[in-house]
Amino acid sequence: MEEQTILDQFDTIEERVGQLLEICRSLQADNAALKNKVESLEKELEAKVEAEQRYHAERERVRSKIDGLLVKLEDLVVNPR
Repeated sequence: MEEQTILDQFDTIEERVGQLLEICRSLQADNAALKNKVESLEKELEAKVEAEQRYHAERERVRSKIDGLLVKLEDLVVNPR
């Protein structure tokens, strides 16, 4: 009887180890998917940051041109030819 109990315990342990292995595989797959998602989001963020930098640079160029035109207009108003 004692031998059967030991065998039953081994079966239980084997079953639990199998379950743990399945959980580990599942968690590894989830981890890989999350790493891919993070990588994708980082690339998306980088692209948006670059686009924002380009937007600000273009905005500054436009502002500079407008300021230059305003100076010329002011000069025309003050010193008509």
